Amino acid sequence: MKYLKTLLFIVLTSQFLNAQSESPYEWKWKKDGIWTGTAIAGNALGVSIIANKEPFSIEEINQKIANRDNINFLDRWVAGNYSKNASDASDIPFALSFAAPFALLLDDKANDHSFQLFGLYFESLATTSALFTITAGLTRRARPYVYNTTEKSLQSKQKVTATRSFYSGHVAATATATFFGAKVFQDFHPDSPIVPYVWAGAAALPAAVGYLRMEAGQHFLTDVLIGYAMGAVVGYWVPELHKKKSSEFSLIPTMDQNFYGENYQAISLRYQF
Repeated sequence: MKYLKTLLFIVLTSQFLNAQSESPYEWKWKKDGIWTGTAIAGNALGVSIIANKEPFSIEEINQKIANRDNINFLDRWVAGNYSKNASDASDIPFALSFAAPFALLLDDKANDHSFQLFGLYFESLATTSALFTITAGLTRRARPYVYNTTEKSLQSKQKVTATRSFYSGHVAATATATFFGAKVFQDFHPDSPIVPYVWAGAAALPAAVGYLRMEAGQHFLTDVLIGYAMGAVVGYWVPELHKKKSSEFSLIPTMDQNFYGENYQAISLRYQF
């Protein structure tokens, strides 16, 4: 009988060890379907508004250049910046950021829930994109290169894209991707010693994109800071809002020795809340 109990304990332990890892998140098709669908609709609305924006006239451009000193002190130093090389360089970390969360597929715990995580990731990016496109469509802030009087042509300043400085979509999307990846890694591995380094990398990449976008003359400092904040909030809070909050019971095999030196095996009941 003693050996039978030990064998039963080994079998139960093996089943627990070989079971699929538990996800800290829950996906609800109805709620998340509405959320994602609304975000996609928001993107379509934002793109429609942008398509109907009026570009700057020559008179508006000349007036902005003449009033350059009226720009707030946080942004004034960026006015007039223009660099195609910096603009092209900013696309590299921007593109890499989208792939960063897919590194979770190499993680034994996270890749058991790859479809769920892909859904959360898509939901995060769609949310950030909707917020950005609507804001870019409703605002009409000149990009820093509009104030450039030597390198940037007047024709390029008269395009609709010149009115879309506020806020930085590159930085927002990058922050969403990297903060999402860092948040998910931490939730699956809360005790991992590399969590601080993962967060450091998540914070550094959108900062690098922001610096290059300012050097390129695409955005002012406040555009970058707001884009960073918006993207980081979405990247962090979408996974956080999906974390399981309901109480649950679980059975865990345990083996130990009592006060008298006798070995015992048991099944412990755990209540998590």
